[in-house]
Amino acid sequence: MKEYLSQKGVSFKELDVSSDEAARDEMHKKTGMMAVPVIAIDGEVIVGFDRQAIDKKLH
Repeated sequence: MKEYLSQKGVSFKELDVSSDEAARDEMHKKTGMMAVPVIAIDGEVIVGFDRQAIDKKLH
């Protein structure tokens, strides 16, 4: 997914919620999710690696 986002010209911040309690709290607060891959683009949450949803949000 990182390569895909980079190819699309999307800057991103990767958070390791397994070892960073602050990152875990931030993502949980923003998304309500804790245990799945989560992408948030402009505050909109996309769960998993849904390329269609990501492409739609980027256009």
